[in-house]
Amino acid sequence: MWSDILYLCFFELFFVFFTQVFCEKLLINCLHKKHVEQVTKKYGPTWQEKEKIGTPSMGGCTFPIVMILPIILNCYLFSQKPFVDFIVLFLYPLFVGLIGLCDDLLKTLKHSSEGLRSLQKLFLQVFVTALTIFFILKWQTPNFFGVEIPMWFYAVILVFIGVGLQNAVNVTDGLDGLAAGLSFFSFLALALILSDNNLLMIVSFSTCGLCLGFLWHNSKPATIFMGDTGAHFLAGLIFAVCLIGDRAFLSVPVSFLFGIEILSVAIQIFAIRVLHRKVFRMSPIHHHFELLGYSETKIVARFYIIHIIGMLLLYLLLRPLI
Repeated sequence: MWSDILYLCFFELFFVFFTQVFCEKLLINCLHKKHVEQVTKKYGPTWQEKEKIGTPSMGGCTFPIVMILPIILNCYLFSQKPFVDFIVLFLYPLFVGLIGLCDDLLKTLKHSSEGLRSLQKLFLQVFVTALTIFFILKWQTPNFFGVEIPMWFYAVILVFIGVGLQNAVNVTDGLDGLAAGLSFFSFLALALILSDNNLLMIVSFSTCGLCLGFLWHNSKPATIFMGDTGAHFLAGLIFAVCLIGDRAFLSVPVSFLFGIEILSVAIQIFAIRVLHRKVFRMSPIHHHFELLGYSETKIVARFYIIHIIGMLLLYLLLRPLI
């Protein structure tokens, strides 16, 4: 039985990989024909405007299309409550991905690096995440590291983590191959940690194939960017897998580097507004290292290494509690 599950894991990984490579190529051609291009953010390094201009964005539009079949199939085969698991594993990432899509479309239509206003995006993220959490809490007992706590407090913590993860993956998507590669390692870790749950292990392996398929086109020099659409979808799926596994706090260690990235943004904003000085040359922190003279490829490779080490250390520390 275990060998059959393992074969299915690798079969779906390769199936999703080749499907993603093919679908992404079609999307790239379509976006080029429609002249949909990345609008370089004003606060990024100036040389990025020359290097990345003309590269299409919204590559994450293919993610839900590629993942819907594996998720439906595995919910049907392995879930004891397939409707509930499908709602969380697919519809939650889909809807947070649609928030990112709205942001990407507004940027394209306005030919600007600014899409949804920050408060508009935050409201939508909180609304969708809160609905999902209250839905799943009908089948789960609220507990904080093994201690039962009031449902409202538990829900607030989970909303904070879910929304924070969406924004963390989003700000990390600033270098070729960075967010997709880190997501691959996160889902690989989830597949190994949640190996006692066939549904979550196989879905995590499938998403590894998705990340690799996107990296085929997104590695430097990238021919497409995932945009807010893809970043939100991947963040939503990481959180959804942990929610279904009744280990919502597992999303913290498996998102180690994403957390560092969003923390660097928070520190920079606090330092500028309160201390009237900068801590980093530019945030998120990968831009800081760019301005120090490190190449994009070296930053991405070293961030991969730091992410793996960070996940291992945090998991070992939190293992008794998760």
